[in-house]
Amino acid sequence: MGTSVATNSNAASRIRDFVLQTFPLARKRNVAGSTDLLETGVIDSMGVLDLVGFLQQEFAITVEDDDLTPENFRSIDCMAEFLQRRLVSQHRSVASA
Repeated sequence: MGTSVATNSNAASRIRDFVLQTFPLARKRNVAGSTDLLETGVIDSMGVLDLVGFLQQEFAITVEDDDLTPENFRSIDCMAEFLQRRLVSQHRSVASA
């Protein structure tokens, strides 16, 4: 179910739902948008790969190797912001083609 436009709050809500469904520790700790998922151990490197797959499939974006930084995947809010930047970037690329 890819989409070319997503609001930050809508994206954050969808990412949070995925995190809660996929990572039991996230449910146990009832993570918030700003919770540091890496530092608290809610997700690890394999979890980041699960999140990458979800973002690519759910929002029809491409996540490059250079995008795999803690800053982009530290929290739900960070992922929503990364997603918005990627969607804007991809939209600009398509519009200029």
